[in-house]
Amino acid sequence: MKYSFFEVLIKPGEFFKAAIDEKEDFKIPGLILLALGIVSAINAYLIGGLTGKMMAGLMPGMESIIAISTIIGAFLGIFVIWVVWAGVFYLVSLVFKGRGTFKRSLEFIGYGYLPQIFGAILTSIVVFQYIPRVIVPRITSAATQDPQLIQDAIKALMHDPAMVEMTQITLLISIVFLLWSANIWISAIQHSRNLSSRDAALCVGIPVVAYILYLIYTMVVI
Repeated sequence: MKYSFFEVLIKPGEFFKAAIDEKEDFKIPGLILLALGIVSAINAYLIGGLTGKMMAGLMPGMESIIAISTIIGAFLGIFVIWVVWAGVFYLVSLVFKGRGTFKRSLEFIGYGYLPQIFGAILTSIVVFQYIPRVIVPRITSAATQDPQLIQDAIKALMHDPAMVEMTQITLLISIVFLLWSANIWISAIQHSRNLSSRDAALCVGIPVVAYILYLIYTMVVI
């Protein structure tokens, strides 16, 4: 490539303008998603550990089951979300008569996840600071006879002051770095689908804003 892939952070338009003339290559986007998946899995393990500790009394091995499932889910989820976002942008671009393959769009969207690696690392720092301060309610085997005990424990965990503050901070971090990614995705979809900057901004902006509003809503109703 004419530009270093790190330049996608500050000059996405020039980066993708140069990249569009080259053969599709998923090596770098794949490495970006791999790095993000690893850091996300670590974060999921730390946060999921709270749930595992809470559920440990229900049955032997429950804590390990939860830990493994959260790690795998977070790691694989990053790749699933990559395809989903690329698919959403691709489908919306059809409204604007975009031209270009989905494969190229998927490749370019992958580069846009680079800022989120920094966001995930920052999230890890926050989580490390807050996890020891969270008071985890314990659920015993008696809860198998009364599901309300489980619901009450989950509610108590989610409303723990340290948990609430951690969730708010990590949500803010997620939104900030998602917006950075969205800025890159606009150029990515513009060049991969041969759109105007306006149409590309709409293709990316509408789904991303809708998702951010959903995140804020879920935070408010917890």
